[in-house]
Amino acid sequence: MDVSAQVLAQELAPFAAHLNLPVAALVLAMLLVLGLLGHLLITRLLGQLQRSAERSAMRWDNVLTDALMRPSKWAIWLLVVYLSLGLFEGADQLRTLVRQAADTALILLLAWIAQRALKGAEAELLSEHRGKRQSDDRATIRASLRLIRISVGIVVLLMVLQSLGVSVSGLLAFGGIGGIAVGFAARDLLANFLGGLSIYLDRPFTVGDWIRSPDREIEGTVEDIGWRMTRIRTFDQRPLYIPNSIFSSVAVENPSRMNNRRIYETIGIRYDDVAVMGRIVADVKAMLESHEAIDLSRTLMVNFVACGPSSLDFFIYAFTKTTDWATFHAIKQEVLLKVLSIISAQGAEVAFPTRTLLLDSEPDLSGAGPQEPKA
Repeated sequence: MDVSAQVLAQELAPFAAHLNLPVAALVLAMLLVLGLLGHLLITRLLGQLQRSAERSAMRWDNVLTDALMRPSKWAIWLLVVYLSLGLFEGADQLRTLVRQAADTALILLLAWIAQRALKGAEAELLSEHRGKRQSDDRATIRASLRLIRISVGIVVLLMVLQSLGVSVSGLLAFGGIGGIAVGFAARDLLANFLGGLSIYLDRPFTVGDWIRSPDREIEGTVEDIGWRMTRIRTFDQRPLYIPNSIFSSVAVENPSRMNNRRIYETIGIRYDDVAVMGRIVADVKAMLESHEAIDLSRTLMVNFVACGPSSLDFFIYAFTKTTDWATFHAIKQEVLLKVLSIISAQGAEVAFPTRTLLLDSEPDLSGAGPQEPKA
């Protein structure tokens, strides 16, 4: 027996003899009872710590207690398994296997705590009480924590293999040789992985952004950025799955990061209204300059630009303060209605395509006057 099992057996030997039970059975029962009491005690203790953390102004203690809540309950039973290993005499091979499994379980338990802590840290850093973050900051936080989780996973895998008796050094050496073959076989997968990594590092867009590509038929709202593909929800509510390697070879627009939206319209009036063109242009520009939704720090132009086939054209070039799509169209509608009112107030009309036909009498081609008929 192990030292811990021997101590328990010596303490419980009189009770086992009095109850006419094997010492090992009594020790195992005692360990199970202690494990159950420890499970209940830790549950109660962590519950009190969690309630105290919720009342505290500091938020990181919530992350720590949430990370420890479930794994710590399993730690008690893992300790019971360790202590009970000494009860099995004469089964060295079984004890060795159980001990390896217990060592592996301990590594996985610590990895579980680390992963829960990292997940809680990500939720805390992206929570609303920390204020609204820019989309690139949110992408950086997600990318950094995801890389940390992947690194923890790789380290845990190597530790588990080491605990199971696998030579990690030989595995790493084999990985250097086999990595070339794997690279050729999985070049598309690696291209998508590197494409996802470049998205996280360059941050051209993040979850929640509206993106579109003029090179491909890609337009919608980003729902998820994975290591292999990105999921976009199109405006007709269909999911669009795009391999990350595509984004390294196409141009991507991100309208979600616009500072303003542009109003750019050309309006034509009749040629008969040429006398009031100057007043119309001046009134429209004054209206835009006094409009509260127009950003005056940006370019604002209203000019007569062309004599069209059936109209005199002037253009409006201005930027709104808002970038919201629905709000922008409401502002644009208001501006255009006011422009039409200004044109009407000046006694002018908006032109529409027209064609004028000039009809004249048939010319006299003989050069002489009318002749009398011959007899």
